[in-house]
Amino acid sequence: MAQEIFPGRFTADTGRESVTVFLIGMRANRWWKIGKVARVASSMPTMLRHLATHPESGLLGCEQWFGRTTMLLSYWESPEHLRRFAADRDSPHLAPWRRFMKEVAGSGDIGVWHETYQVPASGIEVVYNGMPQFGLAKATSHVPVGPGTNTARQRMGAGRPN
Repeated sequence: MAQEIFPGRFTADTGRESVTVFLIGMRANRWWKIGKVARVASSMPTMLRHLATHPESGLLGCEQWFGRTTMLLSYWESPEHLRRFAADRDSPHLAPWRRFMKEVAGSGDIGVWHETYQVPASGIEVVYNGMPQFGLAKATSHVPVGPGTNTARQRMGAGRPN
């Protein structure tokens, strides 16, 4: 599926005080155990479909990359939204996490990781040039670079609400 390319320079207008950035991924340490890798990896699409149909969960948007080490970059309304999703017994996260901890953790077959950052709008600077909508601009608001957002220094904090 072709994505619309936006010629020129664009940035993000988050319209909020801060953004929670959550990176999560897994690494197939023993790639020949493809069945086990596939079982662990198959949980993520279910979670993403759930989050897409439950906007109250607080997921603003995400991007993902696949390979021996996979990565999902996601943007959330707050750390509380992220923690609530992770701990919710009715969400599709808790059961697969418990299964992983029981059946895979400690074996060395598959590694999992995550990092969470709470970023104030004044600490955000993004620019996209000749790209489809992507990243933070896709998750929030994709706007052309213009007066007041022409330089990195000007864009730093431009996503802050007025």
